[in-house]
Amino acid sequence: MKLLQAVAVFGAAAFCLSGCGSKSGTAVSENSATNYPLPDPPVVANCHAGIRGGRFIISEIGDPKTFNPITENEQSSIDINRFLFWGLLNFDQQNQTIEPGLADFWTNSPDGKTWTLRLRKNLRWSDGAPLTADDVVFTWNDVIYNPKIDNVTRDQFIINGKKFTISKLDDLTVQVVTPQVYAPFLVTFGNVPIIPKHILEKSVADGTFTSAYSVNSDPAQVVGCGPYRLKEYKTAQYTIAERNPYFLEVDTNGTRLPYFDDVIFTVVPSFNAMSLRMLSGESDVDDEVIPSQYDSFKAAEAQGKCTLLEPGVGVMREFLCFNENTNVNAKTGKPDVDPAKLKWFRNTKFRQAISYAIDRQEMVRSIYFGRAIPSYGMESPANKKWFDPKIATYPYNPQKALELLKEIGIEKRNGNDNLTDSDGNRIEFVMNSMTGSSSAESQALLITKDLQKLGIKVIFQPVEFNSLEDKLSDTFDFDCILGALGSGGLADPSSGMNVIESSGFTHEWFPEEKTPSTPWEARMDDLMNDQMQTLDENQRKKDYDEVQEIIAEQQPLVFTITPNTYAAINPKIGNVRATVLSDSPATWNAEELYFEK
Repeated sequence: MKLLQAVAVFGAAAFCLSGCGSKSGTAVSENSATNYPLPDPPVVANCHAGIRGGRFIISEIGDPKTFNPITENEQSSIDINRFLFWGLLNFDQQNQTIEPGLADFWTNSPDGKTWTLRLRKNLRWSDGAPLTADDVVFTWNDVIYNPKIDNVTRDQFIINGKKFTISKLDDLTVQVVTPQVYAPFLVTFGNVPIIPKHILEKSVADGTFTSAYSVNSDPAQVVGCGPYRLKEYKTAQYTIAERNPYFLEVDTNGTRLPYFDDVIFTVVPSFNAMSLRMLSGESDVDDEVIPSQYDSFKAAEAQGKCTLLEPGVGVMREFLCFNENTNVNAKTGKPDVDPAKLKWFRNTKFRQAISYAIDRQEMVRSIYFGRAIPSYGMESPANKKWFDPKIATYPYNPQKALELLKEIGIEKRNGNDNLTDSDGNRIEFVMNSMTGSSSAESQALLITKDLQKLGIKVIFQPVEFNSLEDKLSDTFDFDCILGALGSGGLADPSSGMNVIESSGFTHEWFPEEKTPSTPWEARMDDLMNDQMQTLDENQRKKDYDEVQEIIAEQQPLVFTITPNTYAAINPKIGNVRATVLSDSPATWNAEELYFEK
């Protein structure tokens, strides 16, 4: 209790953080940039006062699938929606501190289960309508907890099958009662985007919410409360977000944020194209500089064309995932996965053998030029608070891989170089990855080569990004996926609930599993629930360490590489605070960024 009560008391007062954090202000000067009234009190950004104006250009791989922050589940949508919506509280991703957001005050009860959050007065949606406690209750009770609306948010806010109780005390006050103590409440619940009841209530009632805020929507009807609002979208070309005139944050001079007039997200086909846009001056930032492009950006920095940001080893973990889905397709009546392949994929020793067969050090050398580290587990060492260094590792050992395969009846027979199982089936599978990523394609080719040495045939088929997402979350039509996990910017175990928990929306190896299909998955469910129900940080760490150790032993995700984080930004941009803990290391605080000239 002491930890959370201390945070609540800390959040109750106006405060100032080091760097470019935010605080709740009590008095600011008249905002000359707009006549729209400010909330009372506004958020005051504790950063250098900047200059208003200019268009900030960001390159994105692929189009967004939705502008709905509740149903989003892929990076191209997330990257844009974070500009359009805000939560009750904010998480400073550089300092890892909780800050006020839509709510300027919060308290916790002595038993740790009842939270009371007070909204700022005169909050407005981007269309000028009032933002009140009704919107918060609607977001949770009518949408997130609605069983008819699939979303990735719900998983981490159900404890032992029980939902949180969210109620309105008055127009500005919301009460949240958790079924058990919920340790990451401030960092997770407070970070969930709030959506407008007056715009979306009808779509919930008529069952069309999942298509609300679609890419075909009228931009004026995509109403949010973030620093920007949607202005225009052109398929395969760009998305434009303009300054939200009702945004709740100002700088220390009283100038309403954000500083940029608008932000344009231009669609590019690949990471290389993204880099070329940045290096040629056609975009202002590259939040994902791939290590192979390091030297080019370093040279560009020397010429004054960009600032290269190097915050360190990142949190992105790349992985192989085999389809362990035991379900039958309701339409075709056929198994989602070929039974012979399913028998291999669901065998722990098969997955361990694959892990031993991958030469991660060669990937570090040939793909990342030494600017990466081998990865074996659910967390990156960059997340110093939660990383478990005791997990099992799988250094390159093809002989060990063959021994494990032989133990489950997979070996070379009759002088043939191909591996077959005890039923005579050749060991082969299709591996999908995202098109447009040269590092992913290079990694896939090295994995294919490593497995071919064992006698395993891998058919590599890169697919367009959104098609890859469909395979994982809709059709379940895949053998093996080469993908990656980020942190979502929260760096807390609860942010991985939707992947780790057996019923999680992105439980990659068995998507939308209804109940645990293995004892070890059931154990992880228990541990993940337990770690959320204690305020003892040491016990949380112990529980999550065991989860990491189970994943490392069972290898449902065969992790491969964690690259260093690099980003590049226009050298004329001020208030840049790079961090490895965000998937957008250069632009996570976009509302504070500005052109210095």
